[in-house]
Amino acid sequence: PHRTDILGLSIAGAKSRELLAKITDEDISRDVFRFMDIREMNIGMVSCSVGRVSYTGDLGFELWMEADVQRYVLELLLREGEEFGIRLFGLRALNALRLEKNYGSWATEYRPLYGPLEAGLSPFVALNKDADFIGKDAAIQENSDGGILRLCTFVVEAKDADVIGDEPIWFGNEVKGWVTSGGFAHNSGVSVAMGYVPKEIADEKQGWFVEILGERYPATLQTEPLFDPKGEIMRG
Repeated sequence: PHRTDILGLSIAGAKSRELLAKITDEDISRDVFRFMDIREMNIGMVSCSVGRVSYTGDLGFELWMEADVQRYVLELLLREGEEFGIRLFGLRALNALRLEKNYGSWATEYRPLYGPLEAGLSPFVALNKDADFIGKDAAIQENSDGGILRLCTFVVEAKDADVIGDEPIWFGNEVKGWVTSGGFAHNSGVSVAMGYVPKEIADEKQGWFVEILGERYPATLQTEPLFDPKGEIMRG
């Protein structure tokens, strides 16, 4: 059920598994606690739901706990993670990291007006399950007719400004789509834009432009993530 009384923390990076192993008695080795697994486990002295997932695209884990114990878990992570050089990171850093993995964001790329096929989320929708769910009929129809749009990621040859959302995406001399979000990907050193374009041209790598503050800048379709394109680190 949907809950509003739990809060989350995320740990990510090459030492995140070592840190988590210090504060739980559970076996979290790669082959036992696999990518995309979720388990209830004790973290220090409190119970948490721990997911083997990371929005950064790096090796990482998400920890969800009752609101009144979040501070305890945070202080535990900072204390036990000191030997690994743990640092806090915020939403802007997270945004830059998720762009390098072609990860969309809720309320921008992932909204009710886009179908799961259009948004690249169809692998997570079980259309053949017996149970009914909200939007099932629409998802089946979209899967049948292919939808209209496709979510794409572009590397933009921007100058002194990046996209923030709703900028036009040009293909040749015509506006064909719109930006949903983007920003500067600091690890890769490039400007990134995500947005929707018609499915008929969504595989075209060249010929794109993104308009920023009234000027058009060349853009290249990014078919693979800039960071860890095969997902080997994230699944490691």
